[in-house]
Amino acid sequence: MIDDTICAVSTPSGTGGIAVIRVSGKDAVAIVDKVWRGKKLSGVASHTAHLGEIVEESGEVLDNAVATVFRSPKSFTGEDVVEVSVHGSRWIQREVVNLLVRNGCRLALPGEFTRRAYASGRMDLAEAEAVADVIASSSRAAHRLAVSQMKGDFSRCLKELRGRLLDLASMLELELDFSEEEVEFASREALSELARHIHTVVSRLAGSFSTGSAIKSGIPVAIVGATNAGKSTLLNRLVGDNRAIVSDIHGTTRDIIEDMMEIDGLQFRLVDTAGLRDTDDVVESLGIERTMEQIDRASIVIWVVDSTSGCDELADTWERIREHIPEDAHLVVAWNKSDAVAGQELSVNKIGALSSYMKPFAGRMTELHIAASTGAGIDRLCASLVSASGVGEWQDAIVVTNARHYEALVRSQEAMARVIDGLASHLSGDFIAQDIRETIHYLGEITGEITTDDILGTIFSRFCIGK
Repeated sequence: MIDDTICAVSTPSGTGGIAVIRVSGKDAVAIVDKVWRGKKLSGVASHTAHLGEIVEESGEVLDNAVATVFRSPKSFTGEDVVEVSVHGSRWIQREVVNLLVRNGCRLALPGEFTRRAYASGRMDLAEAEAVADVIASSSRAAHRLAVSQMKGDFSRCLKELRGRLLDLASMLELELDFSEEEVEFASREALSELARHIHTVVSRLAGSFSTGSAIKSGIPVAIVGATNAGKSTLLNRLVGDNRAIVSDIHGTTRDIIEDMMEIDGLQFRLVDTAGLRDTDDVVESLGIERTMEQIDRASIVIWVVDSTSGCDELADTWERIREHIPEDAHLVVAWNKSDAVAGQELSVNKIGALSSYMKPFAGRMTELHIAASTGAGIDRLCASLVSASGVGEWQDAIVVTNARHYEALVRSQEAMARVIDGLASHLSGDFIAQDIRETIHYLGEITGEITTDDILGTIFSRFCIGK
């Protein structure tokens, strides 16, 4: 199958102005030439585009087209590639693909073009996975991370770590060869310092995953509070649409309502939740249970407080949510309807009561006044969400977004911790070298230097057909 010439539509499914059909393999140029009327493609230079026609076996013209030729090895896949641009009719796309298949092509499997790029050495496995992330990116921040990985920033960092680990392992194993002479090729302190550095870098990469995952899929934000505090009004204001029903009736929202919004290039996944109160309504009670689940999963919790409510309601709501706010989550206290309450009354009666609750959240809490119905204070709220996301801390750093990479980094981190402990306790060099080799193995799994066909099949099956 590796020797087959493959083809597929590489542009999105549907009707458009043009569609691009990609052909890759050793016979790519020859097969397209069979259905091509125009300048013979077998004689043209690489990276050139040519106008012509796609012609059926009967001689009937199927479509006017542009064929762009990329010669091996300077193509996306590393093989000869021809990209045929035709008009975007679904019928034309289907007929051109069928025509190519009849003339010797095979339909590409999901991700097969990128898998061939990996197999030919055009990119490593981490870079290949980033191709899918670039295609799927839904915000500027997610796109930036995917492009950084596709360009090889993450891979170069791992390559440097593997090089240092190989140096570390070689020094230890060289000592084993001269064990009878009791030769020490490097001081244990120098080896320990190098091991600690590698452990720090691996730990930082693994620690970036929670941020990277949130950027990739949307930073989860739970909007919580008592009934009629203005949660649904706030959601509608933030997303610019009437996503949630707004009513004066308590308990209107009984299930979670989710929508996405982008602020300064960051994608936020906003979840409006059921109002918190005592209720005998079974459905509403289930909604409140789901509210608690959303708080448990949130990176940011917006507690919408009705500025016109009493202190007892404030205390009751806080008691319901405080145990569910994750330790690493940021709490935004949004005093809603603040335009309906005098500033002095608000500060004396409410903020004073709230301050006693907030001590455990020092350093990870923001407090502001808004009026969701008019939009007052919403700009400050959006700015606080960007700040609370913590993404700024990783602005110029390599951020891990892939769960497979994270798992390998965690295992590498554990192995390096054993190396550090072994050096500190003067463990035999062969045991320490084994943990170093284990770290090298796991880092190699990320870039594909160590892999299996099963892993490759799973990874590339998630790609679209034409990529």
